[in-house]
Amino acid sequence: MITEDRTDSGWTPAADRYATTDYRRAGRSGLLLPPVSLGLWQNFGADRPLATPRAILRRAFDLGVTHIDLANNYGPPYGAAETTFGQVLASDLRPYRDELLISSKAGYDMWPGPYGDGGSRKYLVASLDQSLRRTGLDYVDVFYSHRRDVDTPLEETMGALDAIVRSGKALYVGISNYSPRTPPGPPSCWPTWAPC
Repeated sequence: MITEDRTDSGWTPAADRYATTDYRRAGRSGLLLPPVSLGLWQNFGADRPLATPRAILRRAFDLGVTHIDLANNYGPPYGAAETTFGQVLASDLRPYRDELLISSKAGYDMWPGPYGDGGSRKYLVASLDQSLRRTGLDYVDVFYSHRRDVDTPLEETMGALDAIVRSGKALYVGISNYSPRTPPGPPSCWPTWAPC
């Protein structure tokens, strides 16, 4: 865990941060996204001094980048990017929470044992709960199933995402790394599967 000074109050976001950014509607929703999102996969783990991710996050926000993209296993080690983001949120970005769109994902290996990856309801809900603790958030704006788990019925994964929204832990849900060419279930379902 990064343990540097987190009380730098000398930063104020750029007043013109929204002046030149062309926000775009996400699908048919009312949600607007910036043309560039900041993914915290690299340079945000515990192997970096806090000054590095803090400077990147501040600069991105100054430039109108409002979408911060996380995943439960971004690091190193797993979870460290969310912890780092939580530290910068607490020290710098908390007053601007409603100006940020924060997303996280789960689906890949996170912890040992049979419940540590995949698309089961148990894994997705537990992963989001852990992500919320690491970031210090009450909810994420978007939560993604990070990959299609062919060993879990698609109905279970989608039901878990629905339950997450209904619980208030995410405002929106989505899918990531799902191929449009991959049928939504095991081979026995293929004859009845049709793309949307």
